[in-house]
Amino acid sequence: MDRLIIAGGRPLEGEIGVSGAKNAALPILCSALLSAEPLTVARVPQLRDVTTLLRLLKGMGVEVETEGDKVRLAAPNTLEPVASYDLVKTMRASILVLGPLLARFGHARVSLPGGCAIGERPVDLHLKGLQAMGAQLAVEHGYIVATAGRLQGTHIFMDTVTVTGTENLMMAATLAEGITVLENAAREPEVVDLAQCLVGMGARITGHGTDVITVKGVPALHGTAHSVMPDRIETGTFLVAAAATGGHVRVTGVRPRTLDAVLDKLREANAKVECGTDDIRLTMRGANHGVSLRTAPYPAFPTDMQAQFMAMNAVAQGTTVITETIFENRFMHVQELRRLGANIEVEGNAAIIRGVQGLDGATVMATDLRASASLVIAGLIARGETIIDRIYHLDRGYERLEHKLRELGAEVRRDHAGAIE
Repeated sequence: MDRLIIAGGRPLEGEIGVSGAKNAALPILCSALLSAEPLTVARVPQLRDVTTLLRLLKGMGVEVETEGDKVRLAAPNTLEPVASYDLVKTMRASILVLGPLLARFGHARVSLPGGCAIGERPVDLHLKGLQAMGAQLAVEHGYIVATAGRLQGTHIFMDTVTVTGTENLMMAATLAEGITVLENAAREPEVVDLAQCLVGMGARITGHGTDVITVKGVPALHGTAHSVMPDRIETGTFLVAAAATGGHVRVTGVRPRTLDAVLDKLREANAKVECGTDDIRLTMRGANHGVSLRTAPYPAFPTDMQAQFMAMNAVAQGTTVITETIFENRFMHVQELRRLGANIEVEGNAAIIRGVQGLDGATVMATDLRASASLVIAGLIARGETIIDRIYHLDRGYERLEHKLRELGAEVRRDHAGAIE
């Protein structure tokens, strides 16, 4: 099992480009199941989660061709609509095959998903929505077994905002008979990116980017070509890393407007942030002021950036409070940050961070994807050497992270031997 070794204490400086967004690429790749015609997707990040999903699609009979960051998919009518446990167990996004399979083939057998252990994230809302559209569902031996004639358009109010639930039901509704209205829908840019891909395939969708999405079903979709949006979480991670190390960077190939809440907090932390059409420049002005924040669905502060800001706050002036409202187990990185010398207390869904003068390198263990990113940032800040074990979590969501950090002057390397299990 690989690990990262970081020699900290160097400010990040230079220019770096970001990859396509994992959280947009995964549902877009699943949308290939909605048509027998080819879907070509560009700017697909080379990540463990993407590899897992492509293996899952191939296992069902989808024809997959890759060339660089482009993936061409074709889902024949002879496809077997079964998603096995062996692959689904490692990635919760696998549930996104359920809606497309059911809508196009009328039946599906999908294992209940796994993934990062950051909270319950139940699939109940996915299932309730599909049932409201006329599906018959049962859970048998760990699998969701779904059958339906043609799905029927309906009005679905989601009790809580769910990104994957919105995506799954939106995809299912594209082939349903009649009109489906998704109320209290997720507004995330990744949902919008999926909707734009579906519209390119012939879907009739309006309201994406708002909390009410309307889908008028069509008999069939066709192929198209689509380019995945830039990864706003990777963008934010580089910016926070630069701010935390007192550096200055230019991040290119981005969409600044998708990061308004994050950029506002970086400015509050004493960073100078300048946005172009597709680039962001950040320069730390001086002392790190730290910021208190509260996570919430888009367009508020994203839960996927909470851990990175906690690492920055660990060496900020004064005391800050981070309140997590999305996932109940998303403070597992706190114990590891403490090993590096951070002063953090957790009270319920709030973490109280009292800034210290500096962190000291140590061996730590990654517990989930974004926690891994926070440990990398902490390692970049810390004096001496930091070793991060179990970085397979990082490989699920960050493409060539150590290479990109080295381009910004960081001293970081991947070690293939000696990592703990």
